[in-house]
Amino acid sequence: MNLSQRIEAFAKLGDFFKQFSTLKIEKSETAEFNPILFDAFNMQINRASEFNGWFTKENVLKAFESWSEALTIENLEKWTSIYKIDENIAPKNIAIIMAGNIPLVGFHDFLTVLFSGNNALVKLSSNDKHFLPLIAKFLEYYHPYFKNKIAFTEKKLTGFDAVIATGSNNTKRYFEYYFGKYPAIIRNSKNSAAIITGSETRLELEALGEDIFQYFGLGCRSVSKIFVPQNYNFDLLFNALFKFNDIINVKKYENNYDYNKAIYLMSLFKIQDNGFVMLKEDSSYASPIATVFYEFYDSYDILLKKLDADKEDIQCIVCNENDLNFVKFGQTQHPKLDDYADGIDTFKFLLNI
Repeated sequence: MNLSQRIEAFAKLGDFFKQFSTLKIEKSETAEFNPILFDAFNMQINRASEFNGWFTKENVLKAFESWSEALTIENLEKWTSIYKIDENIAPKNIAIIMAGNIPLVGFHDFLTVLFSGNNALVKLSSNDKHFLPLIAKFLEYYHPYFKNKIAFTEKKLTGFDAVIATGSNNTKRYFEYYFGKYPAIIRNSKNSAAIITGSETRLELEALGEDIFQYFGLGCRSVSKIFVPQNYNFDLLFNALFKFNDIINVKKYENNYDYNKAIYLMSLFKIQDNGFVMLKEDSSYASPIATVFYEFYDSYDILLKKLDADKEDIQCIVCNENDLNFVKFGQTQHPKLDDYADGIDTFKFLLNI
């Protein structure tokens, strides 16, 4: 199967995903393999929260929606056009150890391994172990080529040539020890930040709410820290975020909100609270669920230097300033295919093994 055929296969997968959106789930009469797979996907979407309470139906559908937008022939051709793929090179076995913090979080690694012509040996997270095997089934039905390209295992990984592993700061040390002799991309926990200049419109601040609350703030691209100018009026932010107040009705989120609020109050920490999210002044980037840390800044230029110095802790930065390194408000959970985690070009890594 050549590159253009792989592009066509994943574009068909993107078309299949379009049936599952936050607006509605609607079975198409023309989508590939619907008689076989539509009901299986639909059932798993409806049951996802039974296996992982953070995987609400809405958040799962948002993940499918985002990937349906990314997996078009135009996007896939543009993404792959800068790489030189030699179809005659024997494929390598690439072990992928996936995280499970948000739905389909490991799909980009899976996608890149297959597009590079290599074989995917996948170790799924127990928190997200149902969707990717269904996606693999779709690909196998589409073309038998994929039957020999994808394998899942719950056992100790063996027979691999390189590793892509994603985990926490603690597991990164384990991964580095265990996989040290192999070519590897090993990722740890990161968080995202936003710079508020004071010039934001209400619509921009509402869009920032998407970056904060989507997936309950559990993703590495979720904004957990904001930088605000001195004397910033937080009422502007709280008023814009009010549209997300229904999040408190999700029991797991509410439990975390109540727990963290109790800890802050007992510890006499000063917080700002609107009933569903708390703002706490803190120099850290990783904030607990239902909390956003903030930090004041005096100079925008000095802040940029600080963020550059802290770049190992930051996945992406949201700001309305015209800078190519920034993500626009509301777009953190809609990365392009070439927005690689930690800024490491996974495709290039795989082609150079």
